[in-house]
Amino acid sequence: ADASGRPVGLPFGPASAHGLRSPLMARLDGKVAIITGAARGQGAAEAELFAAEGAKVVLTDVLREEGEATAKACGGLFFHHDVSSEEGWGQVVADTVAAHGRIDVLVNNAGIFHRAKMIEHTLDDFRRLLEINTVGVFLGMKTVAPVMMEQQAGSIVNISSIAGIIGAPGSIGYGASKFAVTG
Repeated sequence: ADASGRPVGLPFGPASAHGLRSPLMARLDGKVAIITGAARGQGAAEAELFAAEGAKVVLTDVLREEGEATAKACGGLFFHHDVSSEEGWGQVVADTVAAHGRIDVLVNNAGIFHRAKMIEHTLDDFRRLLEINTVGVFLGMKTVAPVMMEQQAGSIVNISSIAGIIGAPGSIGYGASKFAVTG
């Protein structure tokens, strides 16, 4: 390993991109993981990593075309899904259980960002941030919990942000929504 701890001789990127599996990868073999906001960015990277480590991944997002392409690339299922919809959550959980028989992991990753000065931030903008970034997390936990309780196993990972701990100019609504998740 070099000074940063990265293995010498491996190009940068996930081990899966180089046909490698780490000893920890067996931890996800056969596990079923729902990852929200997985069409692109951090959610897509999480889906790729989980799949590379043996998980059956279910990707959800409002971005249908990107989500379908990402799911195809990592061998997962894609469901068009607005995390602020309680009905939508019920459908995702039911469809996941129908397809895979269980849910072992939920990664509440979906989120949006809106930058505005506090005095220009509208109530509608603020409510939209809370609905997706905070209520979406709550609904995910609430809806998946009965399945995990019945299985007597499961893990829920709620993705937050440093913005939920340290405020930043122009992000009052985002910071509030992420503080609620970190809380």
